[in-house]
Amino acid sequence: MEQTAADAPRSAGHAALHPHRPHRPATAGQRHPAGAEGDRGARGEHVHSEPPPPATTGGTPPAGRAVERTEPDPALRGEPVRPARHARPREVKQPERHSVRGQVLTALREALLSGELAPGVVYSAPALAERLGVSATPVREAMQRLVSEGAVETVPNRGFRVAECSDRDLAELAEIRLLLEVPSVLETARTMPPECWESLRPYADEALAVADHGDRAAYADADSAFHRALLELTGNRQLVAIATDIQRRTQRRPAPAVRSLRTEQLLRDAADHVALLDALRVRDLTTVERLMRAHVTA
Repeated sequence: MEQTAADAPRSAGHAALHPHRPHRPATAGQRHPAGAEGDRGARGEHVHSEPPPPATTGGTPPAGRAVERTEPDPALRGEPVRPARHARPREVKQPERHSVRGQVLTALREALLSGELAPGVVYSAPALAERLGVSATPVREAMQRLVSEGAVETVPNRGFRVAECSDRDLAELAEIRLLLEVPSVLETARTMPPECWESLRPYADEALAVADHGDRAAYADADSAFHRALLELTGNRQLVAIATDIQRRTQRRPAPAVRSLRTEQLLRDAADHVALLDALRVRDLTTVERLMRAHVTA
């Protein structure tokens, strides 16, 4: 006979949801089951007893059985029911403003490299904004970034003065780069798998492409990107940040020196990146050191 869900024995957990029935005393002529078992036990008869059902409320749960814990309904306790908390949506950044600021920063850097913004001259944010066709706010933000890089200086109540960079300044900055970059790259080259250096090949190719067009400002960005990617392979984030800042400062050459840079010179500089990667791939550390020193001090 097929057993239905109604005929199936109820589990201990189901029985625990209901209060115990009151004890009914045995009527005359009827023995209580427990009493009968007790009598048989007293006469020495063997009694087969079932183990008590495992406790489901309180106490220690039986071994091997997981205990389901449920939180009581707050409404049953008379507490107000609070709505479920949802994650706060992230604030969406305004890409337009960041894009304008980035474009203004790029334009100002190009003007500094070309000498259009002359060293020692004070420029106001509103005047620069009018020349660039933007509001003064992104210009001020970009100039503050250039202040942190040492390219310009703040002049209270007037604007920003383009910082002058002497040959001595450039020599000192190059010396710092030699102390930071050369030992770090050599140490990394001793343990880095040779094929990992190939990840820098696109940066070297980009530098060659912009050098071939003679775009000095674009080449400065491509050169910085290559050296940053090179140092990122060392795994030292602080080194990357410091070296990138120093390299930005070395790009602030005097305007006549910048204008004198020809396409051939840019191509030779970009070719150093390719030769450096080739030496790193075969772990020719002597050539790596020689190329880096010549490249940084050029």
